[in-house]
Amino acid sequence: MNLFDQVSEGIKDAMRAKDKIRLEALRGMKKEFLEAKTAKGAGDELSDETAIRILQKMAKQRRDSAAIYATQNRADLAENELAELAVIETYLPEQLSQDELDSKISEIIAQVGASSPADTGKVMGVATKALAGLAAGKAIAETVKKLLGK
Repeated sequence: MNLFDQVSEGIKDAMRAKDKIRLEALRGMKKEFLEAKTAKGAGDELSDETAIRILQKMAKQRRDSAAIYATQNRADLAENELAELAVIETYLPEQLSQDELDSKISEIIAQVGASSPADTGKVMGVATKALAGLAAGKAIAETVKKLLGK
C-alpha cells in the first residue's frame, strides 16, 4: 500500500475515532498529495519518493512554525503544530542516528574523493540524493561540514 492510500485509510480511522488534530493533519497531507498528483507533468501519479519529500517539507514547516510560536509565547498554537508534526512523522521513514549519518557521509566522502571544505558541493550533491528521506538536509549539511573541516 503506497503512502497516498495509507493516508486515505488514516483519514477514515481518524474520523471514526473523532481525533480532530490527526484528521486535520492527514487531510493536509492528502491535499498536498493531490496537488502533486494533479500538477502539470505529474501524469496523475505520485511515487512514494515524491510523497516522502512532501512530508519532509510539511514536517519542516511544522517545526519552524512551532519554534516561531514558542518565541512569541503562543504555546497553544505551538502545541497544535507539534501535534500535527507527530502525525506527519509517523508516515516518514525512520531517520538515521548521528552515528549512522556520520558513517554514511564518510563513505560518500571516500567515494567522491573529497578532501577539503572546497569539495563540499560535490559531497552534498551525492549525499542529498543517497540519504533522501533518511536524514534532514540541514543535518546532512552540518555533518558534511564537520567531516570535511577535520
